[in-house]
Amino acid sequence: MRYRFLLLLLLLLISIVSCKAPKDVVYFQDSANLEKIGSPNSFTPVFKVDDIVSIFISAADMDAARPFNLGQGSNISAAGDAGAAAAGGGSGVEPNYLIDENGNIDFPVLGKLKISGLTRVQVKDMIKEKLKIYINDPIVSVRLMNFKITVLGEVARPGSYTIPNERVTIIEALGLAGDMTIKGKRENVMVIRENEGENTYHRVDLTSKSIFESPVYYLAQNDVLYIEPNDSRVRTSKTNNNALGIIISVVGLVLSAVTLIIR
Repeated sequence: MRYRFLLLLLLLLISIVSCKAPKDVVYFQDSANLEKIGSPNSFTPVFKVDDIVSIFISAADMDAARPFNLGQGSNISAAGDAGAAAAGGGSGVEPNYLIDENGNIDFPVLGKLKISGLTRVQVKDMIKEKLKIYINDPIVSVRLMNFKITVLGEVARPGSYTIPNERVTIIEALGLAGDMTIKGKRENVMVIRENEGENTYHRVDLTSKSIFESPVYYLAQNDVLYIEPNDSRVRTSKTNNNALGIIISVVGLVLSAVTLIIR
């Protein structure tokens, strides 16, 4: 009888230690079946100070476009020019420009151009307009080269991730980082965003569908997504033990007791 009682006690203790309430780990709990949830927040990244921007000019006459492709980091051969012209600017190494503290880049021939605060399309249209006096039908390719985000805290793979298409949501960012661990606070996720030298802190609740209406649902370049540890993780850290260690300790004590009783 005692042996059975101790086995039941063992199973109970393991369940208490290992179980996690569903309400603490389930995303979007208040969304209904087949409910259509749209995000009213459209997002288009704008260029910021210290961003690295790739700008490549192509045209039917690549000799006319060549002087405008001599920026920082350019290394375009004649063969590359021909391929770039055919592909709309995709072959050679595209010149990169660092936006200075005043929001400007130093562009060949055209001089200083203020592009901070502008979108990719706005920069493209501005440069294209200025080139019309030099080149017939110029093609302007503009890309943000350093769009990256950082995911920290209770995720499977914390780190920095480069986003090639300049658009990523909080959900996609968590997917890149392997999702939250069971110890992450889903109702209190922090997004740290820098804008003009100031950091702003936004907190969102991933257990609610209201996340889709958050102004930080779409992440901007250099955003930091921080997943705070829950109370269980904090207590575990203080005692320098993890959940597995606790289970092993409990199992060891119970098995020791069982052994003594059997003897």
